[in-house]
Amino acid sequence: MAEQMTGAEMVVQALIDQGVTHIFGYPGGAALPIYDALFQQDAVSHVLVRHEQGATHMAEGYARSTGKPGVVLVTSGPGATNAVTGLTDALMDSIPLVCITAQVPTTLIGSDAFQECDTVGITRSCTKHNYLVKRVEDLPRIMHEAFHIATTGRPGPVVIDIPKDVQFALGEYTQPSVDGFRHSSYKPHVEGDVEAIRVAVDLMLKAERPVFYTGGGVINSGPEASKHLRELAELTGFPVTSTLMGLGAFPASSQQWLGMLGMHGTYEANLAMHDCDLMINIGARFDDRITGRIDAFSPHSTKIHVDIDPAQINKNVRVDIPIVGDCGLVLEEMIRIWRSRTNEPRTEAISAWWKQIEGWRAVNSLGFKNSDTTIKPQYAIQRLYELTKDRDVYITTEVGQHQMWAAQHFHFDKPNRWMTSGGLGTMGYGLPAAVGVQVAHPDALVIDIAGEASVQMTMQEMSTAVQYRLPIKIFILNNERMGMVRQWQDLLHGGRYAHSYSESLPDFVKLAEAYGGKGIRCDDPKKLDDAIREMLDYPGPVLFDVMVEKDENCLPMIPSGKPHNEIILPDTANIGSIIDEKGRQLV
Repeated sequence: MAEQMTGAEMVVQALIDQGVTHIFGYPGGAALPIYDALFQQDAVSHVLVRHEQGATHMAEGYARSTGKPGVVLVTSGPGATNAVTGLTDALMDSIPLVCITAQVPTTLIGSDAFQECDTVGITRSCTKHNYLVKRVEDLPRIMHEAFHIATTGRPGPVVIDIPKDVQFALGEYTQPSVDGFRHSSYKPHVEGDVEAIRVAVDLMLKAERPVFYTGGGVINSGPEASKHLRELAELTGFPVTSTLMGLGAFPASSQQWLGMLGMHGTYEANLAMHDCDLMINIGARFDDRITGRIDAFSPHSTKIHVDIDPAQINKNVRVDIPIVGDCGLVLEEMIRIWRSRTNEPRTEAISAWWKQIEGWRAVNSLGFKNSDTTIKPQYAIQRLYELTKDRDVYITTEVGQHQMWAAQHFHFDKPNRWMTSGGLGTMGYGLPAAVGVQVAHPDALVIDIAGEASVQMTMQEMSTAVQYRLPIKIFILNNERMGMVRQWQDLLHGGRYAHSYSESLPDFVKLAEAYGGKGIRCDDPKKLDDAIREMLDYPGPVLFDVMVEKDENCLPMIPSGKPHNEIILPDTANIGSIIDEKGRQLV
């Protein structure tokens, strides 16, 4: 039986029926009816943020770490526009969000009313789909549709813009259909073409220099996809690399793991991609940080591409075997077909390939010169990893050098433990994302690996962490520079450091204390371990200011627009020292 209720009550009831337990938001005049309905129930907990961008990043962290949709509630006008950065971030990285925005009453739309903006128009290009709800009769259906669209196919953000009069209006609420959602124009294709998968497996059985190139799609597909990837890698014996967003889908502890691919990826991953004869792309989109120069990208390989989004097929790189489907289902079918042909890995057939890869690996492209007097940022990440690897740990990051060092030196064996802004590269992502992760996993250790410039963009969310007693740890690699900007200015702009350093940084220890948290500072590598333990032992939020080498570059690095075999290596690399059995130099 349909039940009479207000539009605002419908919103809350739909959240409950969709299994939502937490939302992140900030109230305002146009959203007050929904906030009033939230106040009168206790099934959905509301987390009060300090800025709407923070709300969207919290929802992203919650979603990425759980596989469930993150939910945001903001008011009209600036509430909606402040959410745009997070919505775009979620769209780029395929994160399922449902963002409910309040709107001025329908009679005032188009009149330039107080706190009015064209939310649907503004968010059209940065959402998977959006709605303006004009009638209360449509609201229950739209709420349920939004969750389905956000979480199926290629995940992404959905906006529901609800005018204030629709929130007050009475109507009949309907629960989600037991038969599921049906729509004539929205039918995600999840099962890959079996014949194309057979052809792909045939190529895998013949390849001499294969590589699995995996992305965030494997993680988005769910934990079974990661299990299938690991099983298929073991069955084949093939090497595995990953994009930034795919870290953790395949265990970093495996000997088959080549490390991260791309601009700041390892030498062995990038050279394997350049020289492979068969590339099996599972859930990655050939973005420019990975491909470098398109016409020189993996020039001699046959390319297989598995992606649930047909728009990604042949978008950036022409492929030979396109397979549109869910990564988990396609991997499962690959395993079935492989097992029908053989149960043996192709150890002997690709032994020469592995020998070459081991030669590249011996270069030690992630090496760096440590110091007894100054904390090197790479060393700080390594010590953080060693002191937390036995804990239930989740890592978020800001954006910049520290993000790449974290990807290189913090190792993940499980999916959904690494939350970072990949496609949009949003400074200020990590701190609020850590709040969202901690809300989802209250007993876990949640650490934001941050830079002193990036973390200040959403520093006010430290107040949210304190209010809700969320013991997040903010591990700031403080080089008093916008490090990645400074690095590019060194490489490309003659060392002219135009506005890439700061002369007025806050005292992060005092700032932490001002918010009601704990502040720690360390500048001595000999004291770093004890300081990290102090951070980990404190039961509340911590800002840890790690004073690191100011001018350290993040290497290896493929300069923008260059192919994978034109990679800048650290001066600690063993270039020229790897010789094969016939006396040929391998690197």
